[in-house]
This record gives sequence, structure tokens and C-alpha cells, in this order.
Amino acid sequence: MARALGRVFLRHMSQASFPPTTLTRMTPAAATAVATGRRTRGYQDFPDAPRVLITGSLGQLGTGLAKLMRERYGRENVIMSDINKPPRHVLENGPFLFADVLDQRGLREIVVNYEIDWLIHFSALLSAIGEQNVPLAMQVNIEGVHNVLEVSKTFGLKLFIPSTIGAFGPDSPRNPTPDMTIQRPRTIYGVSKVHAELMGEYYNHRFGLDFRSLRYPGVISADTMPGGGTTDYALMIFHDALTTKQHVCYLRPDTRLPMMYVDDTLRATVDFMEASPDQLTMRTYNVTAMSFTPEELAAEVRKYVPDLEVIYQPDHRQNIADQWPMVFDDTNARSDWGWQHRFDLPLMCETMMKALLPKYSEAAIDMLKE
Repeated sequence: MARALGRVFLRHMSQASFPPTTLTRMTPAAATAVATGRRTRGYQDFPDAPRVLITGSLGQLGTGLAKLMRERYGRENVIMSDINKPPRHVLENGPFLFADVLDQRGLREIVVNYEIDWLIHFSALLSAIGEQNVPLAMQVNIEGVHNVLEVSKTFGLKLFIPSTIGAFGPDSPRNPTPDMTIQRPRTIYGVSKVHAELMGEYYNHRFGLDFRSLRYPGVISADTMPGGGTTDYALMIFHDALTTKQHVCYLRPDTRLPMMYVDDTLRATVDFMEASPDQLTMRTYNVTAMSFTPEELAAEVRKYVPDLEVIYQPDHRQNIADQWPMVFDDTNARSDWGWQHRFDLPLMCETMMKALLPKYSEAAIDMLKE
């Protein structure tokens, strides 16, 4: 069965190439420099590289962004941090620190000791958890933002705080949704992201802080298991296709939402951070790559698993999706700093299948019904 599925997959593979990933190695001298906080800008081929701190780096995007940035700036110049214990592979691939975004003094010490230039602030409670514990979400998502804003202002850092399609609400135009429009979200996560956008713009206007933010759409990655979020059906369908060949979708088949493959998301973030301030006409931009519905995604997945069955059973997440953008207008990102996506729906599906197929054992794949 695995061989048969593999043949179906290969018949639909495009000629797209997947360049090998390289990762710089840290010498003992460089490791010592990072451990003691000494600057290593002249190390190897990265004499002008920024020193980057990523908070909340054990989430969906942090590890991937660290990997991409280390390829560009050198492994020792990108420091991951979180309040959770990292897996061994994270510790083996570059610097990692404990950092609590609610501890402003601790953040200041890291910035000073490690001569940080850029701060990527991923620490946040996402929508589902936030709705279950609003006081904690306010503390992490709002007080944490205040802390990184103050630290960045004090030390002249370039600060990136991601935003989200969840920053829009039922009164926002949905097709398309422009950068500048009414937002008024109805979740604490969305409210906190609008707060971060506005506070960042204020700090830029009032103090000259180089604040930057991208509103991410749904992000699709083979390295992340679905967590039950509103856009996670677009991950789950691939896993279901390769195990049971049956997917129960909690959205209506015609529910259109903006999406990106994770590689595009990470590249957009780095390109945006590297853009000259003179290129930016605003501080917060929409970015996207595609918009599709569950039935359109299912049709594409069936090119690899032809007898995939999809059952539509809308639940409470349908109400959330009905308030979110259907199509993101990212014209300003494309015209101001040259954003261009690489993954459309067919290439995204091809890439997901290529990444996930080897992860399932022969026994699991053999469970697929003929």
C-alpha cells in the first residue's frame, strides 16, 4: 500500500526543487563568546550580522525562524529563548536562554550581556488558551508587549511583534481585507494583537522605535501537529489522509480563509526585518500567499490520496472563521518592500505530502483502505 501511495504521490510531483539546508557550525571560541556575552560579529562570514533574540521561540514559528536566521547571520548570532525546557535538538543547534517576558529586568540583562540588536517577540497565549484564561492572556500578551517595547526603546533595538488574521472582527471588510480598516476583534488574543500594533506605532511615532509587525494568515507546516485552532483543519487533513483516509472538517466546505506555507511566512519575516526603514510606509502589514476553502484543499489532497473522504461538521470554530478575513490584501507589502510568495495551493500540498509521507511508518500507511 505504501508503494502504491508513493507512486500516486510521485505522479503528481512537480519539477520544483528543494534546495538543501545548511547550518553553520559553532566553534569552541564562538561558543565561549556567546556564553560570556562577548560580541562575535567578525566570526566566519557574518561580520555585519545583527545579534537576534527570539522570545517564545519553542512555538510554531520560533525554531524555524531561528534556523533560517542562523543560516543568514551565523548560528551564534541568533539566540532562542523561552520559559520551557527545550528539546535536545534545539540545544544542539545553537544558543538558548531562559527568558520570561514578564521579567523586564531579566530581559534587560539579556540585551546588555548579549548585545542584542533585534528582538523577535513570539511569546503569546493563542486564542483558544487565551479565552480559557483571560487574566493570564492579558498578563502575557499585554504586559509582555509593554516590557519588550520599553526594553527595545531603552536600548535602541529593532522590534518585531507578529499580528494575525484574528486582529480583525465581524465589522471588518472580509474580501479583501486591507491593511488599514476597522478591526474590533472579539477574542482576547485578537484584542491584544491590535493593542500591540497600536502601541508599536505609538512608540515609533513618539520615541522613534523601529517597530515592525506582520499580520500572519493561517500558517501550514509539516513540522507542527494540529492544535485545534480555526485554521488547523488545513494541517489535519494531510495527517488524516495518510492514516485513515477520512477527515472530519469543523468548517463549512465553502469557508474561505487566507493561508501561507511556513517557509513563506519565515522568509517574509526575515525580508521584512531586513527592509530599509525608508521602504516602509506603515508599521504593520498584511502578508499572504493564497486563500482557499476546505473543499478546494480536499480536491488538491485527493490528487495524492484519491479516495479521501471528507465529512463536514461545523462547530464553534465556524463562528470564528465567519468573522475573519476571507482574502488578505497585501498589496502594500508587495509594493513597499518587495514581498513575493513562492507557495501556491498545489505546491503547498505537494510539499506537505513530500514532508509527511516518510514520517508515517509502513504499518500506519498499510492501514489505509484500498
